[in-house]
Amino acid sequence: MGIDGLLFILSVIGEGGLLFLVVFFVITLSDLECDYLNATTCCSRLNKFVFPEILVQSVLASLLLITGHWILFLMYAPCTAWIVYLFVTKPSGNIGFYDPAEIHNRHQLKAYMRDNMIKMGVHLIFFFIFLYWMIYSLLKDDTTMFGVPAEKAKLTDDPYEL
Repeated sequence: MGIDGLLFILSVIGEGGLLFLVVFFVITLSDLECDYLNATTCCSRLNKFVFPEILVQSVLASLLLITGHWILFLMYAPCTAWIVYLFVTKPSGNIGFYDPAEIHNRHQLKAYMRDNMIKMGVHLIFFFIFLYWMIYSLLKDDTTMFGVPAEKAKLTDDPYEL
C-alpha cells in the first residue's frame, strides 16, 4: 500500500466523521426549530464540535495539497475556506460560533440549517469521491498474485500447470 492508499483511507474515515457530525448538527438544529431543545442546550452541544470540524477538514485539505492531488485539493479547499471564513468572521460578542442569544434573530436558524444541508451534500459527494480513489489506489498498488510478485508469477492458460 502506497502513500495514496493511506491518504485516501484517512480521507474516507475523516469524511465519514464529518458526515456524521453534519448530520448531528442538522438533527440538533431541527430539534431547536421544533422546540425540543432550548437555545442554550443546542448551542452548547454544537459549539463543542465546531473546532474539530474545522481541524479535520483543514488536515484533509493540507494532506491533499502535500501529496500532490491538486485537482482534489482545488475542489475541496473552497468548502474548507468557507468554514474557516465563517468561524473567523463571527461577531466578537458571541459566546461561540452558535450563540444562544442570537440564534433566533434575523433568521439565523434557517441560515445555519441551510449551511449545514449544503455541507452535508458536499461531504457526501467527497465521501464517495474519496472512496472511489481509495479503492482505485489500493487495487493499483496490488502487484501480487497469491503472495508472489506479479513479475515472477508464471501465468499460463493451463490451470493445472505449476
